[in-house]
Amino acid sequence: MESQSYLPVSPGVGMEENFFSLDDILLSHERLPTRTECTFPRLGYLEKSTDSADIMEGTKMELPLWLAKALYEKKRRVLSVELPKVYREGWRTVFTADPNVVDLHKMGPYYYGLGSQMLHFDSPENPEIAHALLQTFIGRFRRTMDSSQNAYNEDTSTLVEKLDCLEKVLFKSGQSGLNGFQSWEKGQASQLTTSSLVLNYRKRKINDVQP
Repeated sequence: MESQSYLPVSPGVGMEENFFSLDDILLSHERLPTRTECTFPRLGYLEKSTDSADIMEGTKMELPLWLAKALYEKKRRVLSVELPKVYREGWRTVFTADPNVVDLHKMGPYYYGLGSQMLHFDSPENPEIAHALLQTFIGRFRRTMDSSQNAYNEDTSTLVEKLDCLEKVLFKSGQSGLNGFQSWEKGQASQLTTSSLVLNYRKRKINDVQP
């Protein structure tokens, strides 16, 4: 029996992260454009573009998602987070027109995951971002699954290269279902056996009936 050093763990849903998931760990390191709203004393060495001992108020920096979330507070303005360009109005218009033409992997590759995380930050555009994420997913879902069902024993690299990481998981799931169905049609599927739960239940019923 083969063993794996790491069993794949699915990413969290929406704004909730799962740090047992490698995808969520990688997502947390996506860099966001930020602007400091106060002075950070004695941390100037972190900003390579200045010789100042401090990070001054108004400094624009790129920070990983996990750090931006840790520093961001609604009441005490420490940091403001700007929208990455893929979530701005111009790109939302493109997605609305035809989401299937966009190379999400090139734009992300965590378009849905990072977009959901952006809702942590207080922005007047949050409702539009959430709507764009949902409509983009709906608009691309059917094509993704159709592609996975029509590529049996074929090289699928060109089909998945433009997909977001979430879409790649869905594509792989569709392929797995198709391969299982094809094996069943050819009589190559494993023989179905009675569940141990059912067997134990039957044994209990027999013991109840016996005097």
